[in-house]
Amino acid sequence: MPALRGTVESADLSRRDFLRRGSSTLGIAALASLAPRAGCAFDGRHEPPHFTPRAKRIIYLFQSGGPSQMDLFDYKPTMREQFDKDLPDSVRMGQRITTMTSGQSRFPIAPSIFQFQQHGESGAWVSELLPHTAAIADQICFVKTVVTDAINHDPAVTFFQTGSQIAGRPSMGAWASYGLGSENADLPAYVAMTSLGSGNKNDQPLYDRLWGSGFLPTTHQGVKFRGGEDPVLYLNNPPGVATNVKRKMLDDLAELNRRRLAVVGDPEIATRIAQYEMAFRMQTSIPDLTDFSREPMHVLDSYGPNVRQPGSYAANCLLARRLCERGVRFVQLFHRGWDQHGNLPGQIRGQCADTDQPTAALITDLRRRGLLEETLVVWGGEFGRTIYCQGGLTATNYGRDHHPRCFTVWMAGGGVRAGLSWGTTDEFCYNVVEHPVPVHDLHATMLHLLGIDHRRLTFRFQGRDHRLTDAHGNVVMPLLA
Repeated sequence: MPALRGTVESADLSRRDFLRRGSSTLGIAALASLAPRAGCAFDGRHEPPHFTPRAKRIIYLFQSGGPSQMDLFDYKPTMREQFDKDLPDSVRMGQRITTMTSGQSRFPIAPSIFQFQQHGESGAWVSELLPHTAAIADQICFVKTVVTDAINHDPAVTFFQTGSQIAGRPSMGAWASYGLGSENADLPAYVAMTSLGSGNKNDQPLYDRLWGSGFLPTTHQGVKFRGGEDPVLYLNNPPGVATNVKRKMLDDLAELNRRRLAVVGDPEIATRIAQYEMAFRMQTSIPDLTDFSREPMHVLDSYGPNVRQPGSYAANCLLARRLCERGVRFVQLFHRGWDQHGNLPGQIRGQCADTDQPTAALITDLRRRGLLEETLVVWGGEFGRTIYCQGGLTATNYGRDHHPRCFTVWMAGGGVRAGLSWGTTDEFCYNVVEHPVPVHDLHATMLHLLGIDHRRLTFRFQGRDHRLTDAHGNVVMPLLA
């Protein structure tokens, strides 16, 4: 029996040794893959870019809550003749509606009270609420027929960010980081910022998982910049700790982590090492990044009066431009407050005042600096709003419910066709008549502009090759310049 036990122990130790050596190799490979680089080889056969990219980076201006397309971009003048008439059953066709209006006895039509005009050589229709956006209409590609599967906020926002209504998948920015890496070793590849402004403070919250990495290595998750003097928590040295002391501490900690990585091969340890190093480098890069004092006065003024308020949408727009100048791959601004079920005319005025001037200034600023051609800017929310009123309807006031069947998202720069209005909705702005653009198609087009074939950007997890567009998605070629 003792001899047999010894034989078993020897075999057991041999297996442990084999696994330890194997996992060590995997861990070291994972650590090497986290080093700053222009591209990320997630598959030896399919390293992106798969073709010549039109854009190097993306700025995604996500308007959380669902902006009302018929009050901003999708002009429906015939609806004024339909004021307070019931939406025909032949238009709704029994389509799903939310529980917030399903109990209404009728669905009265609420025409927009705002004036529209055509702008630029393209003749794009834009509401009076967005005069600054209207002034750059010829730089914009309006996609008026975006459709989504989700009708409530959390699954709809999650779907737009991750390609799935189920939480836990990698965000779009994480996929871009995974596929293309970063151009700047001193800043993250993916940065997220949030703002509220005059929006309804009780609107749905935004969760950190919306810029998370899901099942991708966590080094690809978005780094959230906060408003205020300290945009990244715990970045500065504690009082009394000199930089050289911090450097030695990190070196010692990295050595301990490398030893542990060699034993267990956990890729999260490799991520931790890389993130500590990134944080150390950001101690120098972040103060310079967030210092607007050397921006010319005319540039600051162009973003509007709120640009000097840290954490405002205007300040975040300027910060997005500065991040792009420094090679950050994906910058996402989340602006809350567009969920206007009641008092829409009053609330939407405030939201547009918060966002219109900074958005247009960002496009103009990028163009002036020669960055717009290689930067794709995307503006839009998770769904649109209904033509019928939620709650009480008067000649000057109304609310609108969620509407996933058609809404407007626009893009600029980065290889899209400027001055294009794509797709047609019916006269009630309820259904797509021509050229529907599902969310997966929008994602496929955005990745295409980055030089990525969405079908080949995959990651194997739980026995399946996952991708941002799941098993769907087609590039909308007419949107490309």
